[in-house]
Amino acid sequence: MANIKSARKRIRVNELRRERNMSVKSRMKTHIRRAEEAIQKNDPAAVSEELPRALSQIDRAASKGVIHRNNASRKKATLQRRANAIQQ
Repeated sequence: MANIKSARKRIRVNELRRERNMSVKSRMKTHIRRAEEAIQKNDPAAVSEELPRALSQIDRAASKGVIHRNNASRKKATLQRRANAIQQ
């Protein structure tokens, strides 16, 4: 354990941020998984319902700095490409 007051605070703050980041990333992964499952089932109704939620969570994670904006863009493009292939 650190002895300096600012170092002790830094440890506390880092832990709070780590927990928040884990929560945001987990929520994002859950929505991506649901969208991918809908795509696997070839169900356009489910895809149109789950895809916007997944894209929103990806954007939210990127805006909070949990993932890099280019990583978010890549994830979104991949999901949209696969969803468009099903809906055509």
